[in-house]
Amino acid sequence: MSSVTNPVLISVQRPQISSLFLLSKRVSTSTSYGLLKSRTVLQHEAKNSSLAFSPLVKGLRLRERRLPVVAALAADADDSEIGITNRSVESSKSFGEKFPALLTGFFFFMWYFLNVIFNILNKKVYNYFPYPYFVSVVHLLVGVVYCLISWGVGLPKRAPMNKELLLLLTPVAFCHALGHVMSNVSFAAVAVSFTHTIKALEPFFNASASQFVLGQHIPLSLWLSLTPVVLGVSMASLTELSFNWTGFISAMISNIAFTYRSLYSKKAMTGMDSTNVYAYISVIALAFCIPPAILIEGPQLMEFGFKNAIAKVGLIKFLSDLFWIGMFYHLYNQLATNTLERVAPLTHAVGNVLKRVFVIGFSIVVFGNKISTQTGIGTAIAIAGVAIYSLIKANMEEQKRKAAAALAS
Repeated sequence: MSSVTNPVLISVQRPQISSLFLLSKRVSTSTSYGLLKSRTVLQHEAKNSSLAFSPLVKGLRLRERRLPVVAALAADADDSEIGITNRSVESSKSFGEKFPALLTGFFFFMWYFLNVIFNILNKKVYNYFPYPYFVSVVHLLVGVVYCLISWGVGLPKRAPMNKELLLLLTPVAFCHALGHVMSNVSFAAVAVSFTHTIKALEPFFNASASQFVLGQHIPLSLWLSLTPVVLGVSMASLTELSFNWTGFISAMISNIAFTYRSLYSKKAMTGMDSTNVYAYISVIALAFCIPPAILIEGPQLMEFGFKNAIAKVGLIKFLSDLFWIGMFYHLYNQLATNTLERVAPLTHAVGNVLKRVFVIGFSIVVFGNKISTQTGIGTAIAIAGVAIYSLIKANMEEQKRKAAAALAS
């Protein structure tokens, strides 16, 4: 039986065919550097063998000429993949990451808005239900229920509590409860604008406590900036039409309580997030507020307090007002904490001053409180003094931060 032999394949030995296929594989899978190297090897081997003019070598050369086009297409594909990846990363950013300034502005707006609504609704409740101790309990109770529900659904996840943390947070919560109750006593006794004017003295108490309790040196510039605050509050108090000693003294006690709350808060840095810290403080403060509400106002409430309120506005309106003042109280405090965490100390200072101006202005407009010219001038001087003090202190804090960062680097 005869066989037909291809004359081209006679000169092709099996080892050469194997090496040729290996070269082909190397050429097809290499990068640009590998392509140049494979081309050199292939040309050298082809010159020294009888394969120089074989169809297989010609096919490989044709393939070789096409490979740069394939490589270029692959490079274009890689570039497009990078572009797609960048676009996907950009699209995966949240709204706050894309527009941080806009989100911070929204936080400020909500903080002011909720604060103004709380102060207005709170004062309206006192006009027909003048029981600030009980109302203070309602404020905290609604907030605590809100926190418990939030913990229950895991927004946020509840931070663990132990005996040491409880001992650290208890003084803070006591000062928070005392300051909160005394603020409400003042709100019930005098105009909202006057209470906030008295509370403008809080920086003075903070500076005094830092100097004489903590032993920290307060620069002369800070003390001088507090002079218009004291002067302005004195002018406003002398001619305030709604002035009475209950409202004045309770607002002053609130200033002292919140000052010590700030001092204890610095000692009670737990590493816990602010939402959980405020939730635990609210729970503990509620426990402090319940006994005096029962002892001081309990008999009156049971005898005629609830009956008179329901007779004036109805049960549904009464319960709805109590719920909403508690909700607005908790939300504006929580928004204030979240807002101030997002900004620098200077913005923090300006934000607090503007908040007080907003509340005083809106309360005068809504309730139509008549104020004398001297009261208006005194209030403006006090607020200006608070602004100057806050700006000086914020600049000092920023300089300390920069100095600490420079030493660390």
